[in-house]
Amino acid sequence: MLWENVVVGLIQLVVSILFAVLALYIGFAVLGKITKGIHEEKELAKGNAAVGIIVASVFVAIALVVQSGVSGISVGINKALSVGILSVDGLLAVAVAFVQLILGIVLAVAAIYLALNILDKLTKGVNEFEEIRKGNVAVALEMGGVIIAVAVIIQSGVIGITAALV
Repeated sequence: MLWENVVVGLIQLVVSILFAVLALYIGFAVLGKITKGIHEEKELAKGNAAVGIIVASVFVAIALVVQSGVSGISVGINKALSVGILSVDGLLAVAVAFVQLILGIVLAVAAIYLALNILDKLTKGVNEFEEIRKGNVAVALEMGGVIIAVAVIIQSGVIGITAALV
């Protein structure tokens, strides 16, 4: 029984790492689409702190949501183990947990995209993306706050999906 728990824990760790890397890659790629012409890697290399704040905020936001999804995978695997991992119910529990994690990643990225576009429309007097390009840290902190706030709210929704599905 001890070895079975160790193996399950290692599987959960590997799955968590893979999905975290995938989610961060997707988040960084989508950020490049959202930021309207800012080349994040070049700006980071130049020391643009505003871009660094935005990138860090996106990474923190995605980590919050993915963490909720990883918890769902743990719950799904534990449920599968209790009913038999290769049984129909066991396989279904694991599949639902993976779907929930992927849904969490998609929701996080979509919500960040939507929130930044709405913020851009609400603040007519400020072109956030141009200010970020110029290195305006105040605007970056504002946008970073929006990104993380949206992630915290989405995280609650992902936890709710986990509770309902698993």
